[in-house]
Amino acid sequence: MARFVYRMQSVLNIKQKTEGQIKMEFASAQSELNKQLDILDNYVRRKEQYLLEAEELRNAETLDLQEILDNQYATAQMDVMINSQSRVVAQHEEIVEKIRIRLTKAIQERKMQENLRERAFADWIEEQKQEEAKENDQRTSFTYGLKQREE
Repeated sequence: MARFVYRMQSVLNIKQKTEGQIKMEFASAQSELNKQLDILDNYVRRKEQYLLEAEELRNAETLDLQEILDNQYATAQMDVMINSQSRVVAQHEEIVEKIRIRLTKAIQERKMQENLRERAFADWIEEQKQEEAKENDQRTSFTYGLKQREE
């Protein structure tokens, strides 16, 4: 029996490899985004701690002016760091989104090739059935012809 050979198998293989590479790239970008989000979260928590500390310093029985000023400076620095980190996070989110779009396109292209392969396989199966039916008809005709000659 004949074997099915998809003419564009190499294209399908390339699409699968490309999709795999983009998936790896996406995972890496997502991991980096998560790291940057963790850094931002840590900055926000530190600022909250500074704000709580400022509340305690202002409510203390004796006010330590230098400690209050240091706390205000630290809080202001955390604002600067949070703003800077927010921009970094936004950049990484854009990168992840671009890669996600590329991944979506790669998946669509691979699925399209797989659908073409399935259609080609279905066509090949149909051709094989037709060939088999043709051979059966020829055998039947030949056998019938032999019986007619014998009689």
